[in-house]
Amino acid sequence: MVLKIFFPQCCNRADSGLLVGRWLSGHDSAVVLAVIHYPFIPGQVKQYIQQIQAQSGVELSVLGSWSLPKDGQEGLESFLKDLSTIFPQQRWLQISRQFGQTGFTCQILGRQQICRKNSGEKEARRDEKKTSEEDAGEGEQEDEEKVIFVHYEQRKVMLSQLHPIESRDSESEPEPPSELRQMFGTVARSQPLFFLDKYDDGPLKSTHWQSEGREASIIVELLKQASVPLCVLLSWLLSVWTWICDVRVFNVFPLRFLASKLSTAIQLGYRTEHMRTLSSSKAAAGHLDFMRKANILVSVLVDVALGVLLMWWLYRDDHIAMLADTLVPAADRVAQQLEELLQWLMGAPAGLKMNRALDQVLGRFFLYHIHLWISYIHLMSPFIQGILWYGGLSACLGLTFALSLLSDMVALFTFHIYCFYVYGARLYCLKIYGLSSLWRLFRGKKWNVLRQRVDSCSYDLDQLFIGTLLFTILLFLLPTTALYYLVFTLLRLVVVLFQGVLHLSVDFINSFPLFAMGLRICRSYRLAEGVKFRVLSEEPGTALHLLMEINPLKCSTVVQTYRTPTYSCYPRDSWAALVKKLFVGELIYPWRHKTTKAD
Repeated sequence: MVLKIFFPQCCNRADSGLLVGRWLSGHDSAVVLAVIHYPFIPGQVKQYIQQIQAQSGVELSVLGSWSLPKDGQEGLESFLKDLSTIFPQQRWLQISRQFGQTGFTCQILGRQQICRKNSGEKEARRDEKKTSEEDAGEGEQEDEEKVIFVHYEQRKVMLSQLHPIESRDSESEPEPPSELRQMFGTVARSQPLFFLDKYDDGPLKSTHWQSEGREASIIVELLKQASVPLCVLLSWLLSVWTWICDVRVFNVFPLRFLASKLSTAIQLGYRTEHMRTLSSSKAAAGHLDFMRKANILVSVLVDVALGVLLMWWLYRDDHIAMLADTLVPAADRVAQQLEELLQWLMGAPAGLKMNRALDQVLGRFFLYHIHLWISYIHLMSPFIQGILWYGGLSACLGLTFALSLLSDMVALFTFHIYCFYVYGARLYCLKIYGLSSLWRLFRGKKWNVLRQRVDSCSYDLDQLFIGTLLFTILLFLLPTTALYYLVFTLLRLVVVLFQGVLHLSVDFINSFPLFAMGLRICRSYRLAEGVKFRVLSEEPGTALHLLMEINPLKCSTVVQTYRTPTYSCYPRDSWAALVKKLFVGELIYPWRHKTTKAD
């Protein structure tokens, strides 16, 4: 039988005293948390342990004694051994270390040996023979029980979180925690035990990772003090903003419809939800909730910093005026290129013979829209610089707001391309579905709308004759319509691709777990995937000593575990479904945001 003792490295050179820790339930293992130094009063030790148990909720106890002999303490080891009668345990650990040796020696006393030591001398003489036989049997059992010391760094284990994180599902019965998870949880919940340092004036002195002084930061304490009034102010501002958004004027159909389509409005609502989460007075319920708040806070700060940097570049050296002067000529050049493209389509594009009447009608129809668009751009040209100047101020709210506003401006300035795409797609879709229906007519079939299937049907001669004429007309007009649809679909896909890059950038800033990734890079032990062991010492006459090291979580697992849920800004259709929609002429709305969050 093997007994594993998790021993903190900070206690390797501690003064002699009592080992305080916990026996792991369901496992033959013990976790040593601290060493209480000699001299002490046993009653005060019991009272102190009960107080720590009430604060931490961990079943702490005195595991045994620790002996590191010094000059003038020759009888201390036997005194510590006799304390097993005051602190009754199933097993009493007597761990000692000699100067000049790396390994420890451990002696395990059972309950029977401790009770036998308290019995009177008469009873000892009366049962001398029986006692000697039991001692021999127990000696053989003790010889068979081996001890392995697992040294761990107490600070890292206390601050780390072991993954995967157990989900708290009340419906399913929780599985018993593993030995390693119990060990990590015991150290993490025993923080009140580590508040006792050498500067305290109490009667007890102990050795643990904070025994030389508590670890603290003035900046962290100041931020904690400043967070309370800041959260109150933020909550008040959010309440005012929520009241403004709930005004009945903003709930009418046109404004509500525009707010659901504008990327800036959706990003504003998303950041409002983030601010509500950060300003909540409720403490984080668990590790995942804390990491979510931390990731949101860091994401907002980085977003605002990038936005301020962008705003500084825009307003330096009058870049906004330069952009405004470039925007109108660029729109004119795009319109000119579209006119040339339509003139090319109205002729014989790539040597293809088109239906001249339909070609001329479609070409003139689209040219008229281009002329309307050019007139609209020139009408808005005096106000473009002002729009850009005030729109650039949105960057102070964050880079995501600037990118969302840019996406809305791209959608506004390419509205004519979207109209061309819709006209061509609807006309092409009408012909495709008309040809498919007429093709079923030739085969004596029809589409059953109620049962959503194709059924057999008998047609008379007049119906077949009219169907043949319509099928012939649609079939010969299809190439002209398909060519216009293909050209305008490609133009629309270019705009959609640019908007998709903007939306993915906004989604990346909103959802990427910057805080968790910073912990993984700077303090990798905070996010633990597991542990690894290496042999520390294997001296003859001593127990085996292993060093436990923490395996950090993989970066991909960090992103997958702590990614902030966001509203999807890009289509979730598969490539096959997307190609099918393009082939049959169905409209594609890549900016449509889903109403459910996606992890």
